[in-house]
Amino acid sequence: MADPSSYRPKPGQIPDSPGVYKFRDEHGRVIYVGKAKSLRQRLANYFQDLAGLHPRTRTMVTTAASVEWTVVSTEVEALQLEYTWIKEFDPRFNVKYRDDKSYPYLAVTLNEEFPRVQVMRGAKKKGVRYFGPYGHAWAIRETVDLMLRVFPVRTCSAGVFKRSAQIGRPCLLGYIGKCSAPCVGRISPEEHRELAEEFCDFMAGRTGAYLRRLERRMQEAAEEMEYERAARLRDDIGALRRAMEKSAVVLADATDADLVAVAEDELEAAVQIFHVRGGRVRGQRGWVTDKVEAVTTAGLVEHALQQLYGEEQGDAVPKEVLVPALPEPVEPIAQWLSQRRGSQVSLRIPQRGDKKDLMATVGRNAQQALALHKTRRASDLTTRSRALEEIAQALGLDTVPLRIECFDISHLQGDDVVASMVVFEDGLARKSEYRRFQIKGFAGQDDVRSMHEVIGRRFKRYLQEKQKSGEWTQEPSDAVPAEADGVPTEAGAAAETGAPTEVDGAPDAVDGRLTDDDGRPKRFAYPPQLVVVDGGAPQVAAARRAMDELGIDDVAVCGLAKRLEEVWLPDEDDPVVLPRSSEGLYLLQRVRDEAHRFAITYQRSKRTKRLKASPLDAVAGLGETRRQALLKHFGSLKKLRAATVDEICEVPGVGRKTAETVAAALAAAAPSAPAVNTATGEIIEDDEAPPAALSAERGQDR
Repeated sequence: MADPSSYRPKPGQIPDSPGVYKFRDEHGRVIYVGKAKSLRQRLANYFQDLAGLHPRTRTMVTTAASVEWTVVSTEVEALQLEYTWIKEFDPRFNVKYRDDKSYPYLAVTLNEEFPRVQVMRGAKKKGVRYFGPYGHAWAIRETVDLMLRVFPVRTCSAGVFKRSAQIGRPCLLGYIGKCSAPCVGRISPEEHRELAEEFCDFMAGRTGAYLRRLERRMQEAAEEMEYERAARLRDDIGALRRAMEKSAVVLADATDADLVAVAEDELEAAVQIFHVRGGRVRGQRGWVTDKVEAVTTAGLVEHALQQLYGEEQGDAVPKEVLVPALPEPVEPIAQWLSQRRGSQVSLRIPQRGDKKDLMATVGRNAQQALALHKTRRASDLTTRSRALEEIAQALGLDTVPLRIECFDISHLQGDDVVASMVVFEDGLARKSEYRRFQIKGFAGQDDVRSMHEVIGRRFKRYLQEKQKSGEWTQEPSDAVPAEADGVPTEAGAAAETGAPTEVDGAPDAVDGRLTDDDGRPKRFAYPPQLVVVDGGAPQVAAARRAMDELGIDDVAVCGLAKRLEEVWLPDEDDPVVLPRSSEGLYLLQRVRDEAHRFAITYQRSKRTKRLKASPLDAVAGLGETRRQALLKHFGSLKKLRAATVDEICEVPGVGRKTAETVAAALAAAAPSAPAVNTATGEIIEDDEAPPAALSAERGQDR
């Protein structure tokens, strides 16, 4: 590991002008390329105290052994040179987008004497017009099949074309009218090229004028009573309209634009691009990248634009590029795009209307692409095995943690404090064993104390199950209560996970697990090899303390801090930092994120139920059907409260005894002051106000 001060340039040596810089390692390999408006100010940031640097930046400067720079005239030149050097040197610490697939394009080889329409992948070639990219090659072939009826351009390979020319007989497409057969001289090279250019114009979005011309020719043929030609033109128009329908109109003003959206987490980012031409989505593509440098969303956008348009010229760069965040500063990248197009390019964030809605759609695609990428990595058996081995090695475990349990605390400003427990076995989620907890020991917000309570309750139940099975020969400590604990709201948990409510009874063994008399697995009888808590050193210490109090010393504990994705161990001053590409870190992240999702879902459901609570809920023997009948009959809870027992008895299905119980319950629950809508400040006359009026968010979920 190098000391950055050993290769730091001398004061005044770095010029205060735009330029591009390169960091090299001890072997001379370029490991990072960057650009700057002021080289002096930018490079000075890398040579400050290491403790103040971002972890990824700190890794880069300690890996490097030298730095060099090149001065340029403008920021636009710096942008272009940075892109060129990244392509040339492929630095390990730069963001590099990799295609999640090789996207096919519809290509027209205008660089040939007889242009050919075909599917192409890979690097673009000079003199070839490209349309797309498409999601699937079959989508291109379906479009081409419809278009060849109107534009019978050559689609055959060079070998087939040469063979047909030698024998003087066209291929099958020539006989059925889907090729103009230039190979046998049915059409001249000039006429065939004109046909190919019309095909390109139509695919580029200039469809209206051509369709109107065909309709005019169809009407003229019908007036001249050339009905076969009119029918042929009618079918041609229908084929073109079907080809156009394959790409729906998304922007009504026939806009040419590219929309770029980014979905990211701490270690990876996914980019999705929609290519809109003539108001229609003509292509879609996506990339996934490792965030190997400290980069913001705006920085990811800038890198994506460089990769997207670095090799493009002319119309391939649209008039408008819509992004979720603007690079800082935005002028150089906008000027660079305009230079590549040859005219002004608008780079902006959509604020309203159809473009904003379409950007939201692109963003959803990016989120799905990132989730799919992570799922693919997690579903691979070899990858999961490697992840578990990396975790065991990093945490110093004797064996790989085949069962991992993760705990998270969730609340809304101290209200409805709950916790979740998720279980991963062999690297995969086991949802039937997820559990949810209400914090019972105290009121208010204290994540550390909450974590101590939840871990203690989980392992108290574990000790109870061991005692019932005869595995635990000692008397349980006073900390282990005899009554069931740790599984509050069991009906709710079972509804989501499919897990049954526990029933006391003598345990049996099924598949090596403790079971009740009815064969259902005991909830806490199977201990984990690793407990993961969402948080840092305080939460880890609380979890370890709770287990020590119960004498549990054979279960490892760690915490995953979300800010820098550091792994904390008990009684350790410094965290364990797993490599950014570590499969073990990916698995720990998935476990932590799943616990967070499960906890927030439960917390929100509890909050919703609390806000929707009604005094009628507490009336014994009054079910949902009769509650709804009462409210429907009287119109509101206020009117029901003012009703007499005889009036309540008029409701079908409500007897006098029930009516008396309802009246007594409402009288006891009468409000002392009018309710106030916290969102609007208005006085609520009816206790049955819509829940939305009472559920104004007072903070962010945790």
